Amino acid sequence: MLAEELKASDVGLEFLTGELKGSHDPSGIVFTVLAAMSGMEREYIRDRTLEGHESARRRGKTIGGAGVTDESMLSMALHLRDQEMSLRDIAKRLVITTGAKKGQHPSPSTVMRMLREHDEQAATAVST
Repeated sequence: MLAEELKASDVGLEFLTGELKGSHDPSGIVFTVLAAMSGMEREYIRDRTLEGHESARRRGKTIGGAGVTDESMLSMALHLRDQEMSLRDIAKRLVITTGAKKGQHPSPSTVMRMLREHDEQAATAVST
């Protein structure tokens, strides 16, 4: 089915050099084998990456970039949210005070994550 759609759209596989040099039909065995190998490789890389992240966490390493939020930023974000401002407007008013991004504004997604984590912690504190 996919091979037929690719063929109808004039999509093929072409090697410019090497032993498989030339054009190959998407319904052909070469295309099928390479597609399967590509999928397997992607899954292998994904699994190894997840294993590496888990190993790093067990050793106490953090995954991801340095945090740019602090308590004063959270306090201001909560105040602005109470005024029913949008995440974009809140982000424009906040300023990162430390690190490589000092003086820049956090992204709206960073503001959303910071507020969500605060809300989750508050809900956990109330339920216990």
